[in-house]
Amino acid sequence: MQVFSIREDAAADFASAMKKVKEYGYDGVELAGSYGLPAAQIKKVLDENGLVAISAHVPLDDMYDRPEETFSFYKTVGIPYIAVPWMGETGRPGGAQFAETLDKIRRVGEIAKKYGMQLLYHNHDFEFVKVDGKYGLDLMYETIPADLLQTELDTCWVNVGGEDPAAFVLKYSGRAPIVHLKDFFRPDGASNEGLYELIGVKNNGQFNRAFEFRCVGHGMQNMPAIVAAAEKAGAGWVIVEQDRPSQGLTPMECAYISRRYLASIGL
Repeated sequence: MQVFSIREDAAADFASAMKKVKEYGYDGVELAGSYGLPAAQIKKVLDENGLVAISAHVPLDDMYDRPEETFSFYKTVGIPYIAVPWMGETGRPGGAQFAETLDKIRRVGEIAKKYGMQLLYHNHDFEFVKVDGKYGLDLMYETIPADLLQTELDTCWVNVGGEDPAAFVLKYSGRAPIVHLKDFFRPDGASNEGLYELIGVKNNGQFNRAFEFRCVGHGMQNMPAIVAAAEKAGAGWVIVEQDRPSQGLTPMECAYISRRYLASIGL
């Protein structure tokens, strides 16, 4: 479970939220923030609930500008993977600072290795802009060596970016230790504008009411094919993420339904 999916519950009572996550059948969590808790307390709560601390989403600037503080915190939590979750607009493919961003990610990958962690990159759809005839995401992985940067492919955003999620996961076989399972519904012909408003990023003032994030297995994604591709690609973990609840459900209800679906297909 990516804790961002249940962020309000986690912020209100982290221990109670993690207890429910375990009860629902999840084996581990990916953090997105510390919820005001020290690293040792996070580790204690996860250990007490039998949850593996798999990874964390951490802003690139935090890792680059404050490496000792940032990496020491997550080393105490005990995560083996740490992920860049987002790029600022000017640092994205096609932006003026894209090359600078790639260099920064490479440097952070080197720092992560010193702390015994593997750096990942979590994509959205803006990395599917082409630079010199190649997707920015592919260019990133060509530019930065695999030992410094592995993939964390978000299969919803791969789809929104115009690629088949299962095929794209297979493309990065051997470099895909974690795959995000994210489902969605979008009517035929609906625009992709305003999607980041759905995850709290106010970059254009629009709000796309036609697009919905859905519980895993309850949207448009071919989840059995994606899970099979993740297994074939060598992923050790698949992570449920639902940026925003829908269909009148609470975030925790969505978490439960997603896990129940995955159990129904053998996970």
